[in-house]
Amino acid sequence: MTFDLPPLTNTRSDRVKAVRGLGRRAIRDKQSKFLVEGPQSVRELIAWAPDRALHVYVTQQAIETHQQMIAAAQDHGIPVQECSDEVLALMGDTQQPQGVLAVAKTQSLAPEQVLAGMASDDFVVILTNVRDPGNAGTVIRGADAFGAAGVLVSDGSVDIHNPKVVRSTVGSLFHLNISTQGSVTDLLSLCRQAGVRTLAADGSGSVSLPDANLSGQHAWVMGNEAWGLPQSERDLCDEVVSVPIVRAESLNLAMAATVCLHASAAARGVS
Repeated sequence: MTFDLPPLTNTRSDRVKAVRGLGRRAIRDKQSKFLVEGPQSVRELIAWAPDRALHVYVTQQAIETHQQMIAAAQDHGIPVQECSDEVLALMGDTQQPQGVLAVAKTQSLAPEQVLAGMASDDFVVILTNVRDPGNAGTVIRGADAFGAAGVLVSDGSVDIHNPKVVRSTVGSLFHLNISTQGSVTDLLSLCRQAGVRTLAADGSGSVSLPDANLSGQHAWVMGNEAWGLPQSERDLCDEVVSVPIVRAESLNLAMAATVCLHASAAARGVS
């Protein structure tokens, strides 16, 4: 397997510094680029969003292990460059690099675009002030797994292009329509205008999840990890739905979202 670019081995090169800088949000926002780490995530980037892939970096071992993925990148005209283990470790964010890293273009649709793309029985997820990267990534991955039409991320939430978020989605970031624009109240208002029912997931809910009406277009509204959804935001939703719990005091955000998303999928006959 041959490459057009020479191997990258100088840990002090400008290219290494530029890629490493994408671990910072200010640099990502300024350049509209972000890191994609690990073979599975890079494979999904190439398969689902090759037009967003700007550069792929691989170690010698990864070249031997992931030939099909590298060939796919080259078929799409994506530059692939071999680099030393030290260079790849320095460019990435993870403490245990897997020999594959890509730089991609950031993307965020307008929330109106996500809602307009919903079919008559689709559902979406709204993340409100979600701050933990692992939680945000896990919810995006769950939305993908259970067939959600998209994810709306409110202002004040974690940057979905944060390396930890990207890694935790394991490629699902490239499968979904995602918007990162608008306040919580703006997003709820847009849902109302589009005829999409909003279901707040909260332990205070008067409607139990097994009894919730999950037909038609709806949006699951998930609150902050620590304080959940304020009363003012719950009041803006069409219903407040609680997840029945037998013994535990509560469910964390990612677990609650997974249960709710699975219920919506099951209501559509997805087993």
